[in-house]
Amino acid sequence: MRLSAMLLCCTTGLSLSGGALTQTTDIDIPFEEFYLDNGLRVIVHEDRKAPIVAVTLWYHVGSRNENPGKTGFAHLFEHLMFNGSENHDAEYLEPLEQVGVTGINGTTNNDRTNYFQTVPSSALDLALWLESDRMGHLLGAIDQEKLDEQRGVVQNEKRQGENQPYGKAFTYITENVFPEGHPYSWSVIGSMEDLNAASLDDVHEWFRTYYGPNNATLVLAGDIDIETARDSVQRHFGAIPPGPPLARMEAWVPTLAQDRRMVTEDRVRQARIYRTWPIPEWGSAELDLMSLANGVLTGGQTSRLYQRLVYEDQIATDAGGFVFQGEISGAYILWATAQPGQDLAAVEAALDEELQRFLKDGPTDRELSRVIAQSRSSFVRGVERVGGFSGKSGILAESAVFGGRPDAYKESLALLDTAKPGDLRNVAENWLAKGSFILEVHPYNDRMAASGDDADRSALPMPESFPGARFPNLERAELTNGMQLIVARRDAVPVVNFNLQLDAGYAADQFGAPGTAALAMTLLDQGTTTRGALEISEELAQLGARLGAGSNLDFSSVSLSALKENLAASLDIYSDVILNPAFSEEELERQRRLRLSQIQREKSEPVSMALRIFPALIYGDDHAYALPMTGSGTEESVSAITRDDLVAYHDTWFKPNNATMIVVGDTTLEEIAPMLGSLFTDWSPGEVPEKNIPTVELQEESRIILVDRPGSEQSIIFGGQLVFDRSDEREMALRAANEAFGGAFTSRINMNLREDKAWSYGVRSMLVDTQSQRPFIVYAPVQTDRTADSLVELDRENRELLDQRPVDR
Repeated sequence: MRLSAMLLCCTTGLSLSGGALTQTTDIDIPFEEFYLDNGLRVIVHEDRKAPIVAVTLWYHVGSRNENPGKTGFAHLFEHLMFNGSENHDAEYLEPLEQVGVTGINGTTNNDRTNYFQTVPSSALDLALWLESDRMGHLLGAIDQEKLDEQRGVVQNEKRQGENQPYGKAFTYITENVFPEGHPYSWSVIGSMEDLNAASLDDVHEWFRTYYGPNNATLVLAGDIDIETARDSVQRHFGAIPPGPPLARMEAWVPTLAQDRRMVTEDRVRQARIYRTWPIPEWGSAELDLMSLANGVLTGGQTSRLYQRLVYEDQIATDAGGFVFQGEISGAYILWATAQPGQDLAAVEAALDEELQRFLKDGPTDRELSRVIAQSRSSFVRGVERVGGFSGKSGILAESAVFGGRPDAYKESLALLDTAKPGDLRNVAENWLAKGSFILEVHPYNDRMAASGDDADRSALPMPESFPGARFPNLERAELTNGMQLIVARRDAVPVVNFNLQLDAGYAADQFGAPGTAALAMTLLDQGTTTRGALEISEELAQLGARLGAGSNLDFSSVSLSALKENLAASLDIYSDVILNPAFSEEELERQRRLRLSQIQREKSEPVSMALRIFPALIYGDDHAYALPMTGSGTEESVSAITRDDLVAYHDTWFKPNNATMIVVGDTTLEEIAPMLGSLFTDWSPGEVPEKNIPTVELQEESRIILVDRPGSEQSIIFGGQLVFDRSDEREMALRAANEAFGGAFTSRINMNLREDKAWSYGVRSMLVDTQSQRPFIVYAPVQTDRTADSLVELDRENRELLDQRPVDR
């Protein structure tokens, strides 16, 4: 395998809420907590369903603790925390990857910095040793070389973010919504100038001030009890001295006396309008109510703005909203993206009309019921996990740090049971009738002491064994019409998930026009013979259910996530969507316009440009896999697709003998098989075409394709070649090689271009799963002036993998 076989270079310059019970306040995440003598707060939640523990550590420091002229420190330090400590002066992730860590990350926002990982319960000491070592023993490991390296990585991250369409919008918003001197008035990532000026002494002082145990909250959630936690945490963290006393700013919610407007240009295909208001801070009932109001205005296809701007007037391709939940102030952001060539003023006028109608009349009872059901449903799905961004450990940490109590989230949950339409109207009128910042983006023409002995830090406490994985039993059956059924019971939360997989996908477009599969699956839930698109969306929202349809190269799928209490009603909609799509001419034309706009965007966005060109280069123009990896097709093919084409696609591929239904959740085969059998009893089997996916001969020599994108701030290197399918006996060896080469943070090419040279924010390699030969891909966004150097390094790493430095154990 030669990585360099083909290189494609694109030059590129609600507060917590809701559950599925009748009363949301019935939801509880049991916990116990204690403090160490040095001030470290420890919260423990016991959940024995799997032999894993989520380790989540929040430091109460973010970009708002910075000062003008020294911005970006909080985020820069998040990076430095992964680069080794005094007793483990190596990459933080390496030993954790050896024991099977999952969900590992660190993030920074305006108010906090967090680090989290989920480990086997037998590896808890290892995770705590590493976390405590970088809390108590870090500064000796930070030298000028590491500072310069991570400074470069962060600057590349900033370039990468700003190089995206509309990438500078939120910087403009924060600078103009929050007044000069307000700690939210600068971006979390900081300015290039401030990052360049950061000295080693500045970095050391930042750590000594904010990274003490008395400014941290540790949450352990999963296969653990309070006594085990107390012993292990004391052993690892107890000897770390506390940091200095800190001052904290109380709420500072600014007011804009009148509307302010900024007009800017960006390298985008479509104009976009943003409108932003300051609103109250995290933990306030008003913020929670604004989150519900946002659901009415922008939450899905049945929302006010989507209906008016996208569906009815068809003057925008999207409309959205976001509630920024800062600890000292919130902000509410609305936006809409105009159809290509559409006057942005008309989009803004329609948005404002809908907003004024909401301020006058508020939501209907049905709208409020819908957004509350969606909030409850979302919370139930989150508390199934112990770790991650929205899992139980994160909920407890956020509540403790911002709300003062680990169960502060219950205040937001309780509001779901009492909120009335008038409450949403009143809070919206109170805040959104004031001045706002409008942004137009147009296309570019202290008393604590250390206690006890420190943990043994002469060696990492690697686990001696690993607990066995616990998989649910799989029950299988075949329905009378030939549909295969696979059921895995998981009853931790009252949710049942369905995924119907059909052997079709983008490759089925070989029998029709490119983009047919993707467009058909997009239209699948946009109306049936008995339900309109809005009826489907509204009914699902009222049931707290989620339905989706889509395709990849080989399969088309229709998914449903339903609350157990509403299972029958949700399945009725699901089966109707699968069996009876209307493919109405009106919906087809609306979706066609959106798809053509998508293709235009793909041709201007660096990664999408590569995804459109790459397949034909490695498979050949006439191969079933040669279509754009986005599945969107071409402007010519999408323009020509008719309703008959979509109906033919559905009639051809939607056969029960071509389908497998996978069910995971709070149910059994005995319960679900009769329900599905009844719903799909009239679905008849039939002949299905056999897709032709021939084997492709590998090219003899490497090629470099250059794609010009004038004015870009970065280059995208996108390359790879074809490898064997998953059934090959060399599969595990290939996956191991990929993991070492570019499949993990600590992989060779990422450590080289990001960690060693700071030319990129992140480099990865990956295998794209297909039924036949698969693309092995390398993706590297790099500084434009280091494009050639990066190509040389990637080629060297590839050759060394094959010859001088093969993967070892």
